[in-house]
Amino acid sequence: MIEQTLDIPTREGATTTFVVHPERGGPHPVVIFYMDAPAIREELRDMCRRLATVGYYVVLPNLYYRSGVLELGPLADDAARTRMFGLMESLTIPGIMQDTQALIAWIDGQAAARPGSIGTVGYCMSGQYAVNAAVSFPGRVTAAASIYGVRLVTETEDSPHLAGGLSKAELYFACAEIDRWAPLEMVALLKTAMTQSPAKAEVELYPGVEHGFAFPQRAAYDRDAAERHWERLLALFARNL
Repeated sequence: MIEQTLDIPTREGATTTFVVHPERGGPHPVVIFYMDAPAIREELRDMCRRLATVGYYVVLPNLYYRSGVLELGPLADDAARTRMFGLMESLTIPGIMQDTQALIAWIDGQAAARPGSIGTVGYCMSGQYAVNAAVSFPGRVTAAASIYGVRLVTETEDSPHLAGGLSKAELYFACAEIDRWAPLEMVALLKTAMTQSPAKAEVELYPGVEHGFAFPQRAAYDRDAAERHWERLLALFARNL
């Protein structure tokens, strides 16, 4: 495996980005992995490594670079969590799409990255970004996955639930049954929107598990659900990348 951490220029600075890919057999299909609210940490790097071991060129950008923050560390008290939510609220879909454009431009100059189709995946706050990338970069992002994503149904024009009618990419939504950030009412609206659209999309409810089930270091971690999400994710990328 080859790993590197480097600063990728954007219009508003540079995002410190973890990149990992196999040592042999390239160029490799690309996956952009959008972080969740607790920011860059070894847990996410390990998940990127898992994708890379099966042949992907994985890019994990720091989305908080505008605030000068890379890692938050333990969220042990209310002050730390309040800071995290403030950082999360500072992000916008247009801003992250601008960052994604910069990432793709950089990726296109890398010999180990295969030209053409890109996959995206986002967890929690970033499910919306993964899906919107499929809308913003049609023909380039051909597979997008939201894992217990939040704000998937809003009243804005860039609401992720509208992506089914705007993107030709294959979309996958993994939703936890117990999730105060994405309640079942929202999941039902999302599923209806996808069913009524021309999208090739799946909204899958993971019964009996909580928001965060895929993260090994979370109290909500559920091994069976986490492994199911990996099965779905790898199959999605295999079909489209």
